[in-house]
Amino acid sequence: MNTNSRQDDAGAPSREGIGAELVARAVALQPLLRDQAARGESDRVLPVEVVDALTDAGVFRLLTPRRYGGYETDLRTLTDVSEALGEGDGSAAWVGMIIAVTNWMACLFPDKAQEEVFGADADARVTGVAAPTGVGERVPGGWRVSGRWSYNSGAPYATWAAVGALLKDESGAVVDQALVLIPASELAIEDTWRTAGMKATASNTLIGQDVFVPEHRVLSVPAAAEGVYPRTSLDETLYASTFGSMLLLCLVGPLLGLGKAALKVAVDAAADKPLSFTVHSRQADSVGVQTKLAEAALKLETARLHTYRAVAEVDQAAASGGPLDYAARAHVRARAGFAAQHVLDAINTLLNVHGASSFADAAPLQRIWRDANVAARHAGLVPEIGLEVYGKSLLGISDRVSLML
Repeated sequence: MNTNSRQDDAGAPSREGIGAELVARAVALQPLLRDQAARGESDRVLPVEVVDALTDAGVFRLLTPRRYGGYETDLRTLTDVSEALGEGDGSAAWVGMIIAVTNWMACLFPDKAQEEVFGADADARVTGVAAPTGVGERVPGGWRVSGRWSYNSGAPYATWAAVGALLKDESGAVVDQALVLIPASELAIEDTWRTAGMKATASNTLIGQDVFVPEHRVLSVPAAAEGVYPRTSLDETLYASTFGSMLLLCLVGPLLGLGKAALKVAVDAAADKPLSFTVHSRQADSVGVQTKLAEAALKLETARLHTYRAVAEVDQAAASGGPLDYAARAHVRARAGFAAQHVLDAINTLLNVHGASSFADAAPLQRIWRDANVAARHAGLVPEIGLEVYGKSLLGISDRVSLML
């Protein structure tokens, strides 16, 4: 532990000091992540060395309770850390973020489920798919669940999975939409993640057939969306965080890091790279290049300002003991998608500045571009949905478009 971290009255590092140290650890991982990025792409899975480094840096414990050996930080720290990791490699940042935030989600389940996940393994890694592509049928003591769950990032390294299911009663009627916790060992993985970007996230498909899920490992999504969690109320403000806003905003951190990495590549290259078919022996002397770099930098700054202002609202609401209201949640969803689009716009501008060499196999910009474009297509970041939800809220229209708010 960094002895220079600010100390609280009890002599332990403060929440801010722990957060700063965790971010510093993430920054220190950037050379390793850059070095291993091409290998991860080729193998279509993060190298074990990267996963071990993320574990040692405490990334997977960011949002798990201190009572289980976690850091129990906040959304701000998760965003800072995943942004720093994203500067090194988008896939590593995405997997680190997904596991950290799904570990948080596992802590919203009843206490017995939390104990099963983290009590015997402080380094438990929960991954998840919220889409309700499974079905649960009522049986004594719980549910019998079957389904296929696609895009489960970090699947090869998961110890548990939180997956979506429609729960049906004895007559076959749907009575709830839920997330259910299942040990990874009880699910099969089908290798389906063959994509243009984010290749090393290994976001493959989980398959379960007649898996028994006891009642204490079920979380109602409609209830959670309104801030009703079945966990015992403890003095742990992190777990009062707004459900949908947490699960949406966390997606932007890796994108911010990818944008920052792209800007650095383009700026560094401009100092020496000639601007072909012009009088400029280096790009940096061109007014056109100067203005485009400034435009991209401001778009990234806009994305970051929207993201971190929304993150602060989520953390402040949690500290106050309650979730954000519907209007605030709608605003958060709109800003998440809006920020993601600004990152994409900035990266496109930077590729235009850097030129055709951006697309060389060995060039980092082409991987950044591919990774960002895949990540920003996550269903939670679709800008049109966010704008529709926010616009309806502004107009007082009560139609519910999504539970993920």
